[in-house]
Amino acid sequence: MSQPTFSQAKPVDFVIVGSGAAGGVLAKELAANGFSVVVLEQGPWRQSADFHHDELGVWLLGELTGSPRDFPQTFRQSPEETAAAQPLPGPLLYARGVGGSSVHFTANFWRFHPVDFRERTRWGSIEGTRFDDWPISYEELEPYYTKVDWEVGVSGVPGPFDPPRSRPYPVPPLPVKSSGVLLSRGARRLGLHPQPAPMAILSEAHDGRLPCHHCGFCMGYGCEFGAKSSTLVSMIPTAVATGRCEVRPGATVHRVETDAKGRATGVLYWDAKGREQKQAARAVVLSANGAETARLLLMSASSRFPDGLANSSGMVGKCLMWNGNTSAWGTFPEPLNEYKSVEVTRIVHDFYDADPRRGFYGGGGFDGRFSFGPIFYAMLALPPDVPRWGADFKQFLHDSYTRTMEVACHSTSLPVESNSITLDPSLKDKWGRPALRVTYRDHADDLKTMQFLQDRALEVLHAAGATQAWGTPVVPQNIGAHLLGTCRMGTDASSSVVNADHRTHDVPNLFICDGSSFVTSGRGQPTMTIQALAFRAADRITALARAHGI
Repeated sequence: MSQPTFSQAKPVDFVIVGSGAAGGVLAKELAANGFSVVVLEQGPWRQSADFHHDELGVWLLGELTGSPRDFPQTFRQSPEETAAAQPLPGPLLYARGVGGSSVHFTANFWRFHPVDFRERTRWGSIEGTRFDDWPISYEELEPYYTKVDWEVGVSGVPGPFDPPRSRPYPVPPLPVKSSGVLLSRGARRLGLHPQPAPMAILSEAHDGRLPCHHCGFCMGYGCEFGAKSSTLVSMIPTAVATGRCEVRPGATVHRVETDAKGRATGVLYWDAKGREQKQAARAVVLSANGAETARLLLMSASSRFPDGLANSSGMVGKCLMWNGNTSAWGTFPEPLNEYKSVEVTRIVHDFYDADPRRGFYGGGGFDGRFSFGPIFYAMLALPPDVPRWGADFKQFLHDSYTRTMEVACHSTSLPVESNSITLDPSLKDKWGRPALRVTYRDHADDLKTMQFLQDRALEVLHAAGATQAWGTPVVPQNIGAHLLGTCRMGTDASSSVVNADHRTHDVPNLFICDGSSFVTSGRGQPTMTIQALAFRAADRITALARAHGI
């Protein structure tokens, strides 16, 4: 793809670190608004033809996420423990490459509800957490949710529990699968209200892109047809076509540079050949995800910012939220063939809101799906009474693989300050950077919410006619793909990192927009909200730049 080439020494208007859900949107919007933009992405620039269906390569060898040997991570449940490297794939799941994790995500695309932005006001404080309201509302964000629907590309139809919307979806829901039919059957028998799943996968041609071909490889894989609405296919091409955006793949940023006045002047990065480069810029935007953005700020410490850049509050890296995730599984008498088509076609949101009658805070939803290929199904999803080796093991796999479905439960995570991203003191990655050290233990209410939803999911499976149903154990999580809250948004500079415009409190020309700016976690599908925030942030940043010449 032909694109401009900007000088590294001459400042561009904006350098954006990361090209994923937020970075791709910001690149497109800022370039379209007339600014010169350089996007630095640590991974390669793949095309649709580069993706393939290799379960081993994608999930264990890190073809999209990067080799665990090159990019190690460590994990502990509390700050008192010594962090240790985990078995593959590691505690943090995210893609490296143009488009970021929007390339390999499932594409579940729920909006937040109005309650998500005002939960502290509604429920009060919760012990052991930094539970708080957002400084913005659903009503303020709604036009940007709609912009995501139409410009990124979302299939769907409004459901009974959906928040208000100003415009319908651009294309209808994807065709229902067996799991969707069975989820709906069981839910209705229990008096629940299933609805078509909003998905960032096209059911029909839209905006010059092809519809889904139902290959069955969505979660963890890139889309060979461009039907999944990653920023790789929906935003980056438009950004580059303006003639004002350059995307540099293979660029690993390791420091944000500042001047004597404390303003950002650009970033230092290693190119694909390991040579250090610098890109000068009038303003810097970090959209590297909730783990990498925090690491970059901590690595950008200086005499002026001894605890890390933009970290006068001490909150950089704190309050990591993964969302609660657990599953129930069921086998049925007839083949379901769930390995085909998109992951999800029906969801249930009857339990979205928190309810004090449950005795704990938390809410969420669940969907019908089948997450794994045969390797991971055999490793992770079998009933507890099935042998893991031998003839009975093989017979169960033969009989059940095409007759099994999952009800995946997605729920709230409370912002616990000790759940964090920090720099590992000893382990380094391939570039010599400190490895990401993850400290994480679910709040007790989060575990209760996960168990509550799994119990409801098992009831749905039995009501749908499952011959056998089982749940994965609800235990403290040690792996997460939703990297939220580590540079939280707020009006008080002593307890937050960015303001409502995504501008850091400490550095006036440094902006952060990705999952790290979340104040609360929502109910388990953050990407739609990340992109709505990015569209809104682009408007705010544009207005600031035009008014004050950032």
